[in-house]
Amino acid sequence: MQYRPLCDTGIDVSVLCLGTMTFGEQNTEQEAFEQLDMALDSGVNFIDTAEMYSVPPREETMGSTERIIGRWLHTRGCRDRVVIATKVAGPGRDWLPYVRGGGNRLDRGNIQAAVEGSLRRLQTDFIDLYQLHWPDRPTNFFGQLGYVHEDDVQATPLLESLQVLGDLVKAGKVRHVGVSNETPWGLMRYLALAELHDLPRMVSVQNPYNLLNRTYEVGMAEISHRERAGLLAYSPLGFGVLSGKYLGNSHPPGARLTLFPSYERYSGPAAVTATADYVSLARDHGLDPAQMALAYVNSRPFLTSNIIGATTIGQLRDNLGSADLELGADILEAIEEIHRRHPNPSP
Repeated sequence: MQYRPLCDTGIDVSVLCLGTMTFGEQNTEQEAFEQLDMALDSGVNFIDTAEMYSVPPREETMGSTERIIGRWLHTRGCRDRVVIATKVAGPGRDWLPYVRGGGNRLDRGNIQAAVEGSLRRLQTDFIDLYQLHWPDRPTNFFGQLGYVHEDDVQATPLLESLQVLGDLVKAGKVRHVGVSNETPWGLMRYLALAELHDLPRMVSVQNPYNLLNRTYEVGMAEISHRERAGLLAYSPLGFGVLSGKYLGNSHPPGARLTLFPSYERYSGPAAVTATADYVSLARDHGLDPAQMALAYVNSRPFLTSNIIGATTIGQLRDNLGSADLELGADILEAIEEIHRRHPNPSP
């Protein structure tokens, strides 16, 4: 397993991070424990979750993923061996009405309440990396193309969010902070405010990145390099699409898109065509398509860690194998050629 520095925190995290949003929905607690054990035994020291998980979000399952991880940490007694990352939900009155009454802004009261809830569910005294799950202000994230300016008078000022995070760091409840689903303006503004007011710097950005969506390279990648705020790549397989298992209009039993077909971000016609080309490239070179797709993400110089997820232990074992796969120059150039033909079909 490779390890990379989490910005300037002094913490080294595995290049593969275990994503856990299936725990409590597609995966039982026993299955989750098996995944966590395998990941830890394979050298993964980084676990990512969120207060709203599992996914798809439902009131009945909110917090279930953190509770499962908390019970695993308590049972295994391994808190000192892992870096725990979790997130506070942003506004979602229309689709998350049960999160703090649906008013879940990124203000002082909401962030403090969210942290206390996560600490309790995770059965820990501190969170290594606490992330703002998505912006409080109206902007383009979750695949929205084109910025359309809206009145954001009700949005929590970024300084307020950062100040409460700073207080949590001072209190020892949070060690470091990061953002997720953020834009170049948002990240740079947080960094400027941190410098101006002597507040914690954002050390990471958890945004989508995969062969079907490389939009992070436009704008955000330069910030990651210059400001030492590396990418934590989520959806590196595009909801499993890049494994090739959905090609030919297949619907494998128990697979995420079989169970939840409304998750269409990586299933459009252009994405299907590009996926077929990537899968063919992998197979022509004797590679597992999923491992090739993950190894490409692992190879990016602006990446801190690649958040992998699985619903079966076999999938997890294969995904973990990507850490040992180094793609040759010929394959990397072939990937670029496909990207030139099919640029970002699923932004």
